[in-house]
Amino acid sequence: MVDVGAKAETSRVAIAEGRIRMLPETLNLILAGNSKKGDVLGIARIAAIQGSKRTAELIPLCHPIALTKVGVEFDIDAAASEVCCRVTAETVGRTGVEMEALTAASVGLLTIYDMCKAVDRGMQIVNVRLLEKAGGKSGHWVAEH
Repeated sequence: MVDVGAKAETSRVAIAEGRIRMLPETLNLILAGNSKKGDVLGIARIAAIQGSKRTAELIPLCHPIALTKVGVEFDIDAAASEVCCRVTAETVGRTGVEMEALTAASVGLLTIYDMCKAVDRGMQIVNVRLLEKAGGKSGHWVAEH
């Protein structure tokens, strides 16, 4: 692991997102709350938060950090038959939270896949990416669209 001991503790924020594409019937099932496994988006939200907290266990050289906030939002694009999972992770520390935000978005999307795979095995998880990060020596960064 990289030595971050000499770095100053600063407020750090990272925003990541990803999308899952599915059949329109699958999206309707999610929105109607008729999945056999339960509330798909509610469970995916909890899974995303849990994933953010376990990032250091999954990514070998990632520092374990104390998260101060993890927010998970789902946006529905009915025309594209997609669900977007957007995660904001925050901490006060010596290293950033990009990996926590990216892991959370991925786990949230994987949970949607798991809960709906019986009716739609062709779902696609796409465009998992960092949108924005702030804090630390490198300052503020925003992805180009």
